[in-house]
Amino acid sequence: VQLQASGGGLVQTGDSLTLSCIISGRLFSSHGMAWFRQAPGKEREFVANIRWGARTTVYDDSVKGRFTISRDNGKNAVTLQMNNLKPDDTAVYYCARTTRGLAYSPGGFDSWGQGTQVTVSS
Repeated sequence: VQLQASGGGLVQTGDSLTLSCIISGRLFSSHGMAWFRQAPGKEREFVANIRWGARTTVYDDSVKGRFTISRDNGKNAVTLQMNNLKPDDTAVYYCARTTRGLAYSPGGFDSWGQGTQVTVSS
């Protein structure tokens, strides 16, 4: 599959933003989609994932209660709704596909989008 992420931008603390990842290709129920992020000088870190068939979701503690990952059937896409954004959320956000259902490490994903920059000013 090919993935194309979009929706990033410059926002202020407390604002909301929605990221979208368009999926070209077919996903099976056993697959999963996830969002990762990478801040300058830091490793890529897990944000959230969703199992495609069951729509089971898992979030990193740092975003739980503020971010929502969901499946957009109409557009064959996965979205990340981000509310109450904080400066620590500043990073390049990547969407990724795993064939392992719910994976959390970058090594478990075989397809990646190009990344979209999110900058949160204080």
